[in-house]
Amino acid sequence: MVLNTPPSPVLDIARAVQRRGGRALIVGGWVRDGLLGRQAKDLDLEVFGIAPEPLKELLNAFGSVNTVGESFTVFKVGDMDVSLPRRESKTGRGHKGFTVEGDPTLSFAEAARRRDFTMNAMLWDPLTEELIDPWQGARDLEARVLRAVDPTTFADDSLRVLRALQFAARFDLTIDPDTAALCRSLALDDLPAERIWGEVEKLLLRADKPSGGLALARELGVVDQLWPELKALIGCEQEHEWHPEGDVWVHTLMVVDQARARLDGLDHPRAAVMMLSALCHDMGKPATTRFEDGRIRSKGHEEAGVAPATAFLDRLNIHTIGGYDVRHTVLGIVAHHLKPTMFFKSPTPVSDGAFRRLALKVNPELLARFAKADCHGRLGTFDCAAMDWFLERAQALGVEHQPPAPFLLGRHVLALGVRPGPDVGALLHAVYELQLDGDVTSLDEAIVRLKACLADPSRAPVPPRGR
Repeated sequence: MVLNTPPSPVLDIARAVQRRGGRALIVGGWVRDGLLGRQAKDLDLEVFGIAPEPLKELLNAFGSVNTVGESFTVFKVGDMDVSLPRRESKTGRGHKGFTVEGDPTLSFAEAARRRDFTMNAMLWDPLTEELIDPWQGARDLEARVLRAVDPTTFADDSLRVLRALQFAARFDLTIDPDTAALCRSLALDDLPAERIWGEVEKLLLRADKPSGGLALARELGVVDQLWPELKALIGCEQEHEWHPEGDVWVHTLMVVDQARARLDGLDHPRAAVMMLSALCHDMGKPATTRFEDGRIRSKGHEEAGVAPATAFLDRLNIHTIGGYDVRHTVLGIVAHHLKPTMFFKSPTPVSDGAFRRLALKVNPELLARFAKADCHGRLGTFDCAAMDWFLERAQALGVEHQPPAPFLLGRHVLALGVRPGPDVGALLHAVYELQLDGDVTSLDEAIVRLKACLADPSRAPVPPRGR
């Protein structure tokens, strides 16, 4: 068995460790991904047989060394973690409730025992190209089974339940029945929002079909424990003509997969927007669904979805990512996700101003992209041409990503003698409304309209200057 050749620094460190009487082994995801024929980004080394200080001295020859953990000794060498094998003792609830101690004398099996799943408990010798697999991870990986390494210690970190969701979805795995039972038995109320989001983010953005992990979340009781806004979707009926696939939960999972297939060209924050919008877009349906005139209707579910979507984002502590206001954009999509179809089917032509005003509330390109995922996230065949039409209109107006920048600024108003205060904002707003409608198309025209407002009190949105 031969895996991908690791980067040369790994081989150099392994040779240096060998000369000192130790053994440096690649551990974790790099080994797993290599067996799956995938390229792994992260590479971690575990060094057996060398004490911490001699190891640090050895590593200094390969660049700047940062000691991440003193008690269990993890050294950061460039982008690579080099650590001692370590033993862990549970001392309290939560991810910080551990006593961890580095021990270079541990056996391979004992060192790997602390890992979560067997597929992550394999070690690879980069010098001899030997797979060391004390917990039969390769066997489970070949059988596509996700299995806990040690049932007696698995419950020490409840985050492993969420890791099971994203691993199962990313690698198309079936969870071992005993491991599933372990997951169901664990309380998840000790997990901070940031750790939960870390695993949900991997599920949504790294799995080709995140629906598998979400279905497993329901099966393992994660939805019941953590996400009441998603639980409410289960059993919420929909009109069969438009949603032959079933209830809102089933539809949401289909939309999640459709959204995942439409992330090409998006950076990380905007990809997160798409996936979170898929989860949240119909959260208003449970509160608005009624049986009327022989049909199931959910009138006003867009706007009604903003409150539960906000609560869901609060649970994940989602605000900005990479400086981009993810929360605002997700809530905008939730509140307006039917607009592309409504504009397209409007019995009277939708004005350019309506497009410009919508761009004040939501990113039209992301809205159109998501609306297409929503349209295709159903069984049956539906005409989804509205989204392409909508995006073409937004692009023609130059508002596909943001609303038009106002021509008129505060300094222009002040230059005409208006005193600083509320009047300035009111005048700016009035002229910007004209710009959105297309009645003002340049700064010169904006100043003309401003002067007209100031000259004629009947046309001014505020009292004229001096009053």
